[in-house]
This record gives sequence, structure tokens and C-alpha cells, in this order.
Amino acid sequence: MPLYKTITPNSQTTVKIWKIEESYDDLMQGMTLKPETLKRVLGMKSELHQRGFLSVRKLLAEFGYYDTDLFYDENGKPHLKDGKQISITHSFNFSGVIISDSIVGIDIEKHRDKITVIAHKFVDYEVDYLDELSSCYIKKLTAIWCVKESLYKLFAVPGLSFKDCLLVIPFELIDEETKAWVDYKDKKHLYNIRFLEFEGFTCAYAAE
Repeated sequence: MPLYKTITPNSQTTVKIWKIEESYDDLMQGMTLKPETLKRVLGMKSELHQRGFLSVRKLLAEFGYYDTDLFYDENGKPHLKDGKQISITHSFNFSGVIISDSIVGIDIEKHRDKITVIAHKFVDYEVDYLDELSSCYIKKLTAIWCVKESLYKLFAVPGLSFKDCLLVIPFELIDEETKAWVDYKDKKHLYNIRFLEFEGFTCAYAAE
């Protein structure tokens, strides 16, 4: 089943993850898209991106929504017409959607060694508890990125610095949860974050 996983962290929040096994043509079959959505899909140069985008519409259907129920604001943040809060992510052959009564953020990332090259761009405080020689170093870096990306989507302030404004307290991968805060305009906003690993990927999600 392409619907890979459903998680219900509380009665107001649901996460659904899709494993993208279908071809572009299979995903398009029977799908009704708004003209602007279809134009956007057809304009994508990468079929992998197209399939990720379309799989998100499949996830919407799993929640009982249609493409017409989804719209984006001027900052590219997704919204649902019924007022429910939504966040969207896709990476390679997985996509995810979280829907809640509260403001939410979600991110999925593949474990890749190249994350070490950009670590200096998003890690600061976290250096104190990271061990570059650990066999879990790539996974921990990926988890930190996912946590920060989910918070960035939730907080929705364009240009918010991952390195300076988003801080993740020490955690163990086995715990599958941590706390993180957004330090913005002399105020600190604390959030509980949950994360999980599957098939060489990490997913993190946050809710207010």
C-alpha cells in the first residue's frame, strides 16, 4: 500500500506518510486538479518532483480533501479552506501531510552524507552534544534538520535563521521526541517535537 503510515499523536492531529511507488501516469489517473495546479505539475522538470507533488494530493484524499480544498498564501504556506491547519513535505520516494486543529509543521529528509557539508549553516548550539565520530552522526544531523524545518514551516516567518533562531535541545534517537525553541524578537517559543526513522529517512513534526 502506498499509504505507508498513519500516526495520531493526539485527538486533534493526524500524520499520514505515502511511499511513492507509482509512476507519474498512475498517480495522474483519475485525479482531478485545479487548472493552476495542473499547470504547476506540467511545468516541473523533474518527474521525481512531479510524483512527490501528486502523492501529496493522494494523501489529501486519504484525509477526505480534494485539490480544490487546498490553497497557498503569498509566502507559499499551505492552507485548507475549512480552517484546519496543514503542513506538507516530500523527499525522494516519501511524502507526508500533517493536519491538525493547531498550527503544525512537518519535514521528511533522506539520510545522506552530504548533510555534513551544510551542517555549519544550520547547527550552532547543537554542536555541544553532537559527536562527529559517532555512527549516528548523520542520523542526528538529519533529525536536527527535520526538527528545524518543521518549526520553520510552523512559525512561518520568511528568512528565519535555522542556525541562530531555531534551537534543538539534546536528544537520543531512540527517544523519538525532543524539545526545541524558536528564539525570535527577544521571545522564546518552546515546542514539543516528535520524529521517527524509516527506510533511511527521518520525519519530524511539530504542533502548537
